[in-house]
Amino acid sequence: MDQKLARFFATFGYIGHFPMAPGSIASAAGVGLAFALRDHAVIYVLVAFFVTAIGFCSAGIVEKAEGKKDPGCVVIDEVSGMMISLFGLPLSWPVMLVGFFLFRAFDMFKIYPANKLEDMGGSFGIMSDDIAAGLYANLTLQVALRLAGWM
Repeated sequence: MDQKLARFFATFGYIGHFPMAPGSIASAAGVGLAFALRDHAVIYVLVAFFVTAIGFCSAGIVEKAEGKKDPGCVVIDEVSGMMISLFGLPLSWPVMLVGFFLFRAFDMFKIYPANKLEDMGGSFGIMSDDIAAGLYANLTLQVALRLAGWM
């Protein structure tokens, strides 16, 4: 993949170059994308798969170009993880807000095996820890919503 195209994708349309909190802004973009696709399950899955696949193809290229591990400008992993966090959930504003904060917390604290996945480096390391954080957030929300009787 061409380096300019890889940067466009890995930064999710250059969101990763925002001066403050690009990961949180990209996560919010993931929430918006999930909300926009909430009534179209098949399209949701296809878009989430596409975002994740493009992330695996582009993140490592930008990491290599930046010369540092998991550069802050690479945020497609946050979009992918956020979409995984909200998959299959009733997307009301409270659920999306809690999902956002759960995902950001799991992404920050890197609970095993996410911490080991991140250590692998390259596209795999960049993407995998956020996929794990998305799975943790989704499972937490699934359990909480079922216990609360919302699902």
